[in-house]
Amino acid sequence: MAEMSKDDGGSAVAAGGDGGTTTVKSIFVYPIKSCKGISVSQALLCSTGFVWDRHWVVVNSRGRGCTQRVEPKLALIQVELPLEAFTLGWEPKKTSYLVVRAPGMAELKVPLTKPSLQSEGVSVWEWSGSALDEGDKAAKWFTDFLGKPSRLVRFNDDSETRPVDPFYAPGSNVKFTDAFPVHLISQASLDAVNEQLKEQVNINRFRPNIFVDGCEPYAEDLWKQVKINELTFQGVMLTPRCKVPTVNQEDATQGSEPTETMMKFRSAKALEVNATKTKYKGRVYLGQMLVCEDKDNSWRKVINVGDIIHVENVFPSYADVAV
Repeated sequence: MAEMSKDDGGSAVAAGGDGGTTTVKSIFVYPIKSCKGISVSQALLCSTGFVWDRHWVVVNSRGRGCTQRVEPKLALIQVELPLEAFTLGWEPKKTSYLVVRAPGMAELKVPLTKPSLQSEGVSVWEWSGSALDEGDKAAKWFTDFLGKPSRLVRFNDDSETRPVDPFYAPGSNVKFTDAFPVHLISQASLDAVNEQLKEQVNINRFRPNIFVDGCEPYAEDLWKQVKINELTFQGVMLTPRCKVPTVNQEDATQGSEPTETMMKFRSAKALEVNATKTKYKGRVYLGQMLVCEDKDNSWRKVINVGDIIHVENVFPSYADVAV
C-alpha cells in the first residue's frame, strides 16, 4: 500500500516509494461503449462520469447493447471528437461530429447535435429504456462492419436515468458504462501484472478512465476517498474483470491472458476479500471503481493530466473492500 504523506495544504497524498506524489498520468474517454478510447489531456466530469464517456452504444436487432465480450471486432473501431468538446462550456454546432473509422470501412460522421429519432427497448445489462437513434446511415455502417443487424444509439439525458447497483452506491447514476461512473488504475499495478506475464499487455486491455502514476502496486485497491482537482470520489469496489482484457485491442483476437495468470494472485480467494461483500465471485480484479460525491448531474468540472491524487481516506484491509 502507498505510504501516506502530507502536502502543503495538509491533505493526505498517496506517495510512491521514492517519496513522489501520485498524479493523473492519462485520461481516457470511450465515447462508444466497447470501441477504442480517446486519450485526452483534460476532460469534463459530471456525476455520471466523464462527459462523452459511453455516451453511445451499438445495439443488436433486439436492442441489446453490444460489447467486446461477444463482438470483439468493436475493439478495431476508432472514434474521434473535436478537441474543444472536452472544454468547459462547449456546445455542439451543426458542423460538429463524432467521427468513426474502422479497417476496410469508409469514414462515418455522426452529428453531435441530438437526433430526433428515438429507439425504444434499448437495454444494457439490467437497464432498459429509450435512446436517441443515430439513423439508418450509422446503422448500415455498423451492420456492414459487424456482419449483423446493428444500430448506433446515444443516451437520452432528457428522459432517462440509469442507476448504479444500490448494493454498492445508492443514488449514483451512469450512462452506458458497465457499472460505475469512473474506473481508475495505476501504472504500478499494470507493471506488477506484466511482471507475471510471458507477454506484456497494454493498459488499453483494462479500459480505465483515469490512469495514475507515482503510487505503489495495487495501492488504489484500498483508496476509500480521493480528491482530484477539488473533486471528491468514493471508492466503491475492486473492478471485476470480464473477457475484455483477453481481447487484443490491436487485432481483436481473443486468448486466455492476462486472466489465466491473474487468477493466481488477483482472484477474490487470493486477495482474501470478505465473501459477504462479494457479488462477482470467480473473477479477477484490477483497479478501483469510483463514484462522484456530488450527485447533481448539472455540474461540470475539469480533470487534467498532471493533477495530484489526494488520498483522503483508505480501507483498513481487503476484507473491508467490496468486490
